[in-house]
Amino acid sequence: MKTLSNMGFAIFGAALVAISYGLARFAFGLFVPSISAELALTPYLIGVIGALPFISFVLATLVAPLAAHRLGARNLAVLSSGFGVAGLGLISQASDALSLGVGVFVCGICTGLMMPALTAAMQALVSRTMHGRVSSIMNAGTSVGIIVAVPTVVFLSDAWRLTYALFAVLTGMGVVAAWCFIPSVSRVTPANAAPPPPITRLQWSRLTRLSLFAFAMGFVSSPYWLFAPDLVVTLGALPPGHTGWLWFAVGIAGLGGAVVSDLADRNNPPITQALMLMMLSSSLVLLAASPSQLALAMFSAMVFGLAYMSLTGLYLMTGIRLLPGRLSMGPVLPFMACALGQAVGSPVVGVLVDGLGYADAFAIFAVIGILVAFLSPLYPGHIDYWAEEEEPLPVEDTGLQAAYDHQLLDEDGEPIEPGTEATDTA
Repeated sequence: MKTLSNMGFAIFGAALVAISYGLARFAFGLFVPSISAELALTPYLIGVIGALPFISFVLATLVAPLAAHRLGARNLAVLSSGFGVAGLGLISQASDALSLGVGVFVCGICTGLMMPALTAAMQALVSRTMHGRVSSIMNAGTSVGIIVAVPTVVFLSDAWRLTYALFAVLTGMGVVAAWCFIPSVSRVTPANAAPPPPITRLQWSRLTRLSLFAFAMGFVSSPYWLFAPDLVVTLGALPPGHTGWLWFAVGIAGLGGAVVSDLADRNNPPITQALMLMMLSSSLVLLAASPSQLALAMFSAMVFGLAYMSLTGLYLMTGIRLLPGRLSMGPVLPFMACALGQAVGSPVVGVLVDGLGYADAFAIFAVIGILVAFLSPLYPGHIDYWAEEEEPLPVEDTGLQAAYDHQLLDEDGEPIEPGTEATDTA
């Protein structure tokens, strides 16, 4: 295995995230117009299929910490990439809704295993003070993967089978890279290291609030990831090849999410949460209002990309901050909650599109996002562990405390031992 520096590992991790998140998970929405036309899929079926990778993501994430401990970071990353190759290959050969659903479900397993594998490797290779920043850079790899997928849509808009076959080959290269650069151990822990402190009631409360916000954000973002390209093709009558520019704008703007989330976590997380949720909601309305104008649609995609990547990065860093020393849990919970929100939102938006149309469906989700943004003062901010987490040790009622509080001193200011007090004989 070749040793990487802190930033070297961050860049390498971002590349693997680009494959597992960008190509295996979020690129699917780009090809919905072509896939649904060829396989004769309704918006409801697309919504159900679009929920499958998020469900498998959650299931994989639940077993990933144990798998990282048993298999080691290297083997888990290789296994994750292997699932990606299999899932992308299945999608390229899909002949109906069932085979397509199996492919995207397997791709979700790839996504769910990759970040825990990288997190386990990060504990072995990266300085603890850099964990938050490195995690934020790796999270931005999703945008890189989306950008990589764009040329295939622009130039191969109708050749989605060939495109997914190429994605599978690229993911196979990720298998080799993971074997070469990721350590085999899951984590490095000194033999005499103290176990992490138990999770307090205050930490559980803040983790719950963080997870609820992540769930809501995933729910609100699901229409864009799944139906934005189909919306501009169906309502705006744009050529399918032009949908790639939407994802290009999402990816470019999303790269700024790493910077925004880092700055937000250090300054005022609740305000950033509110602002980014409002931006995400406005991107839904803007796209639904101007689907035929490519420039406005791309601007909407940039707003969405910046807001989504900033929020996921913020949730990731907040999870690390709330549970320092528990990287298998702190950053995992909000990601699971976000995926659950997307899994719930995908079929819901499919039903709304079938019944009300794209514009009304996107508007309803935008309103929900605005309402959640108003609740952002409840977002967990910074923790003063000494002031809030630690409780004073109990003092037994033996009279010792009172003795120390009222201890006698001699003329030099030294304490007088009990029973030896000087008596006044004057």
